[in-house]
Amino acid sequence: MASSTLIDKKSAEISSRSDWRTSLSEACRDVGELCRMLGLDPEMGDVARAADAQWPLLAPRPFLARIRPGDPSDPLLLQIMPQAAEMASVPGFSTDPLWETRARCGPALLRKYQGRVLMVAAGRCAAHCRFCFRRHFSFDSQSREAIEASNAGAAVVLPPRTNGTGSSTTAPTDFPPSCIRGALEIESTLRTIASDPSIHEIILSGGDPLTLSDRQLGEMAERLAEIPHLRRLRIHSRLPVMIPRRATGGLIRSIRGVRLSTIMVVHVNHPAEIDEEVARAFGRLIDAGVPLLSQSVLLRGVNDRADALAELFERLVDLRVIPYYLHQLDPVAGAAHFEVPESVGKRLIAELRARLPGYAVPRYVRETPGGACKEVLE
Repeated sequence: MASSTLIDKKSAEISSRSDWRTSLSEACRDVGELCRMLGLDPEMGDVARAADAQWPLLAPRPFLARIRPGDPSDPLLLQIMPQAAEMASVPGFSTDPLWETRARCGPALLRKYQGRVLMVAAGRCAAHCRFCFRRHFSFDSQSREAIEASNAGAAVVLPPRTNGTGSSTTAPTDFPPSCIRGALEIESTLRTIASDPSIHEIILSGGDPLTLSDRQLGEMAERLAEIPHLRRLRIHSRLPVMIPRRATGGLIRSIRGVRLSTIMVVHVNHPAEIDEEVARAFGRLIDAGVPLLSQSVLLRGVNDRADALAELFERLVDLRVIPYYLHQLDPVAGAAHFEVPESVGKRLIAELRARLPGYAVPRYVRETPGGACKEVLE
């Protein structure tokens, strides 16, 4: 290994021990730097630049520290390295594969399924996964019509904020620059949720909601908890895997300090993503009373082997994380090279059922645009 690679590798290890916000800000954003850091052929960076211009590289150094140096086929590297194959136009792969534009019901709100609404709470992630189904999502655009429509229900009055003693408070809400910008959009979003008593669960997604600060998450959880018909707060995040130091005591207090039942769904695709620090992060959340479910995406060249999936799901179960979903790839433009045929996915699930206890085998699902629920494939 070249000396420069050793230096960069050491920097990655140091960064993995630093504050999570530092790791977020110091993420690798240059394909040339990534190649030098991991001892890869510089031509890989040259080939990647066209795809990088469309969906820029973003990878935190704690995650990069788990990649095998000098291996262009490393399953973790493939998830974050831009590839020329992303530039191919493939029939059936689109920029809005799940019809999320049509699912918008308010500023930063998506309504797909009965009883649940998804809030795109943050417009950034810790990493740009190359298969991301929201890689073309416009996080900055807001539906003015949706805002006006939700404001039309002005008769819906949000419960007053309290300070814990029953007295109201007018303390300002500390929401960050994200998909929800300004008091109008914040209140409109909350009003939309409050106006529909059939909504029992709020899902925080993004981007990644854990890129928000503990205070911001706490403010958001408190405001949501004031809506009487909400029962559960579900958070979808990759941060505990990408930057495990994100699982701070402050985070736990912010999401556990309200009456809502809190559930977290972590996204992990390969057993090599789970090092000891990730395992400790999972443990801190679970020990604090936050149930963890996992979801994975079936990806060609990454985890499309029974051995890799079995090791992943068994490791998760050992860490008290429940394997929840194995997703068929969403057909988003730029990710067709990751697609695994459904027939292969079904065979893999059958092999897993023969090898693992039933509770360790997730449901193999596909999301169908406009469908009433996810389609269980096997």
